[in-house]
Amino acid sequence: MTAPTLTLGAVAAPGLSDAVGDLLAQLEQHPYGQVSTSVYETARLVADAPWVDGHARRLAYLLAEQGADGSWGPTGGYALVPTASAVQALLASLVRADPPDPAGPGRGEVVAAATRGLAALVRCLGDDAAMPDTPAADLIVPALVARIDAHLTELAGAPTLTDAPGALPRVDRRRVDAVNALLTSGRPVPSKLWHAYEVLGPAAATRDDVAPVDGAVGASPAATAVWLGHRRTDDPAARTYLDAVVARQGGPVPCCTPITVFERSWTLATLARVGVPVDPGARLLAELAAALGPDGAATGPGLPADADTTSTVLYALARLGRPVDPASLLHYDLGSHFCTWRGEDGQSVTTNAHVLEALGWHARHGADRYTARVTSLAGWLRDVQGPDGLWMDRWHASPYYATCCAVSALAGYAPPEVADAAIDRAVERILADQRDDGGWGRWSSTAEETAYAVQILLGSGRPIRPAVTAAVCRAVGHLRADRSDYPPLWHDKDLYAPILIVRAAVIAARKLVLAVAPTINQALSTTTPEAGRSRA
Repeated sequence: MTAPTLTLGAVAAPGLSDAVGDLLAQLEQHPYGQVSTSVYETARLVADAPWVDGHARRLAYLLAEQGADGSWGPTGGYALVPTASAVQALLASLVRADPPDPAGPGRGEVVAAATRGLAALVRCLGDDAAMPDTPAADLIVPALVARIDAHLTELAGAPTLTDAPGALPRVDRRRVDAVNALLTSGRPVPSKLWHAYEVLGPAAATRDDVAPVDGAVGASPAATAVWLGHRRTDDPAARTYLDAVVARQGGPVPCCTPITVFERSWTLATLARVGVPVDPGARLLAELAAALGPDGAATGPGLPADADTTSTVLYALARLGRPVDPASLLHYDLGSHFCTWRGEDGQSVTTNAHVLEALGWHARHGADRYTARVTSLAGWLRDVQGPDGLWMDRWHASPYYATCCAVSALAGYAPPEVADAAIDRAVERILADQRDDGGWGRWSSTAEETAYAVQILLGSGRPIRPAVTAAVCRAVGHLRADRSDYPPLWHDKDLYAPILIVRAAVIAARKLVLAVAPTINQALSTTTPEAGRSRA
């Protein structure tokens, strides 16, 4: 009988170098970044900015994205924010009595979608665990619930909404009340709040300390549109930004844009981390270095600098031959770990994993003053590993992303006595979590999450044992180079997919598979692989 072999067609064609070349070309040609559309953000424009081109197409998009159960977004808590946003937008359209448009749905379709959405929203609000840990959710949900209640009052007695509730379940407004008090006090406001300007209410309109940066308020189309609506005169740069974002995807919009620094740094770091040959060009590297200020780098214009973006920029530059001293990261050092930004409510595993890589690279290349901090941070990262062997994080819905970040940082820069046991636990859990179709995923198998799992199995420096061989052989079919249907898993105001960053993760996994293929095939020819454990 012929021994089985690892079939590489799914990961080798088109060639790895071609895939990398295309990825780098996309970084150069589309500096705004490529981000999936957002139900939440698009609905804000439907509700608050019907005057922006593409209104009918945005309305049609909302109806097309509604799920069979009446909600929007993934299952569980992640449905709450997009469902509240879409329902409020549809009701606002009904209250305004928007005139019919051939490019959009009719009033009857809007009524039906709003009615189904209201029922789904009541279910979401009745779930005590429904509030997601996404940016500004504790502001967004109560603000939208109040607006929906007002619309229900305005529409009371409308024949087509007779089954609608008189009011939604009560929600916690303490965070909203605290922010409103801050806005009206005249005291300084954290600039990260402007990313959710669209739900801050009339008090935000009184503030003179918010203004567009490169045309964008808080790197958000919705925030920019509402800011424009609060002004008596048009702002040409803001209007140009908004029109360009709308035109880019035909009406619907993403949550955060542009993401130039974020996209470039994550993509380049992901490729360089696993040894993919990368030559992004002097101009792109110079622009990435220029994004670093005294406090580091920010994800987008109008957002504050943060330790996550800063550390990834530093790591990418270092791996590509343009190292910059990481002293700016010390601004975020809390002693035990690093905050994403000062005043952060909570902590981020992936931020600290990226900081460990940035400081670890410099410590290994002569910056001895960072060595002790690298060791202690590695210990913190090990200590916050979950009892199941995985890590979870506030910037991504999948534990496989956080676990990949933690394992990569520990394997690359932590002392073995700190890292080895934690990595081994993670590898065992990854093997146990493989689905029957060979992939990995929180809800179902995805190329992105499978790529993270493969990176954990092959990028941790562990021997390639039979269970790993079997798991990788079953996974390669998910690592196709031509996929672009990446489901949204990353946290912003709702979930999104940064397309090129995800594509880089898949390419990195392909690179690791190609590198070990001879070893795997030799093992397959001499032994029967241990059956990998899997789950449905």
